[in-house]
Amino acid sequence: MEKRPFNELGLSDEILKAVDKMGFEEASPIQTAVIPAILSGRDVVGQSSTGSGKTAAFAIPAIERVDPKLRAVQVLILCPTRELAVQVAEEAGKLSLFKRGVMGVPIYGGQSYERQFRALAAGAQVVIGTPGRVMDHMERGTLKFDHLKLVILDETDRMLDMGFRDDIEHILKSVPATRQLLFFSATIPRPIQDLISRYSKDPAWIKIESVAQNAPQVEQIYFEVDRRSKIEALTRLIDVHDFRYGIIFCSTKIMVDDLDEHLHSRGYLTDRLHGDITQAQRDRVMDKFRHRGFEFLVATDVAARGLDVDDLEVVFNFDLPNDAEDYTHRIGRTGRAGKSGRAFTFVSGQEIYKLQGMVRWAKLNVKRGTIPSLDEVEEARTSVFFEKIRATLEAKQFKPHDRMIDRLLDQGYASTDICSVLIHLLQGGTGGSAGGPPAPAKAKPAKSAPAWAKQAMTPKAAPEPAPAPTEPAGERPALPAKKAKYARPARTGREAGMATLCLNIGLEHLVTPADVVGKIAGVTRLPADVVGAIDLHERHLLVDVRAEHAALIAKKLEGIKLKGVTLTAKPASAQDKG
Repeated sequence: MEKRPFNELGLSDEILKAVDKMGFEEASPIQTAVIPAILSGRDVVGQSSTGSGKTAAFAIPAIERVDPKLRAVQVLILCPTRELAVQVAEEAGKLSLFKRGVMGVPIYGGQSYERQFRALAAGAQVVIGTPGRVMDHMERGTLKFDHLKLVILDETDRMLDMGFRDDIEHILKSVPATRQLLFFSATIPRPIQDLISRYSKDPAWIKIESVAQNAPQVEQIYFEVDRRSKIEALTRLIDVHDFRYGIIFCSTKIMVDDLDEHLHSRGYLTDRLHGDITQAQRDRVMDKFRHRGFEFLVATDVAARGLDVDDLEVVFNFDLPNDAEDYTHRIGRTGRAGKSGRAFTFVSGQEIYKLQGMVRWAKLNVKRGTIPSLDEVEEARTSVFFEKIRATLEAKQFKPHDRMIDRLLDQGYASTDICSVLIHLLQGGTGGSAGGPPAPAKAKPAKSAPAWAKQAMTPKAAPEPAPAPTEPAGERPALPAKKAKYARPARTGREAGMATLCLNIGLEHLVTPADVVGKIAGVTRLPADVVGAIDLHERHLLVDVRAEHAALIAKKLEGIKLKGVTLTAKPASAQDKG
């Protein structure tokens, strides 16, 4: 069945604005078919499973039918479980965000009656509840249906399986005869057909067929990760698997921009694609991506639709897609032409129920995974570095340095120590040298990962509170350049063509020169060599930047957060330098 843009479905500007904010750029097949039918006032029977996007399919027209000036229950949505009731209520709340005066309330067992009494007394127009608690409020007289316009039965087959048939019939007999009635169910057995024939009037029957997962070569894994830990989880997975070519999908344009900036500041080669990017820019980004000009494309679904890219190693669902069809489209971009691929999906909180619905709907084979610990990431990086050294030795693709090695051996140094020192220097380490540059200013030790991050990353065995591991040389193209900055002389204001900026962050905030270089590169997209010497003080720092870019860098850094500090950037004064 076809998919259409939301702006072609006859919706109000307020709903379209909410839909755009939620990241929905195109209606799913069930939404395309159901929304116009409901708006026309007809009863509807929708045969569709969780994961097909049906919640928005009935919630959008339901909200559209609410009169904000009337402070009374106008929409009743019945759900089989409290978890589903909460999930539907949350989505309805997001969709009604810009509809002034529209209020919804979930009512279910296990929650305080007082809260539900207050919401109903305040005039909530949309009630989402389980049959038992709805009947309870009806008997208490706190839930009245005098102005009810629309009744929705979500997952009707599950409600009947759970023994709610008598409750449902009691509720349907108590509502006005003029109400509009919607049934949504994965299957339509005889008991549901009986309900439809007894209580609905000439319903529109809409059936969305289940779609089998069409990428059998793709290894699919999901990770339960706290929202605040997603970026850390993403970078660990990239590093432990040494991925170099993939797409990262986000649900909104804002998230695409934010994630692209974070990854760029951490040294990953990324670019972005979403609806606000012009066609000319889009063509340039895609041409560069096809030629592997960068590693990861961060994109929304619509922006990435129809992309013809081969040999992707991985697809990340940084945000869970809106429906199962979008999921299969996303993961189908890897594992093409008989090759194997990987699809990693992050879920947090109640999103697990939505993913489970997609699994049933699209017959997916998704396994649960665990985010690698810091020790596992370090081991993987070491293994990659080891393999590069071994491959270079076997291929003899290196220039001999026998004279230097002989001199060191003659001075009594062991060959193993010489190798260890070289590897140490290649990994960004520093060492003493006569006449060489002075050691950089020392920053305070980095804080260990906070408790919530350890819990979210590895629920069963939290990683030890160790600092982030050092990355081997050659592991990530942008990182060696950043680490080189750390080894530069911390003497600002001495290089021609440079201007010195003062930032309100310093040693007490545990900032390092690498953090500063990464942040400047991330927010300005300028090459790393625009940054010169960096001088760390206790509560501020000085950084030399190319004079022609100084104003731009100061403007871009203003208001940006680094190490939890909202930055201010200004030209350095004599007092700052003292």
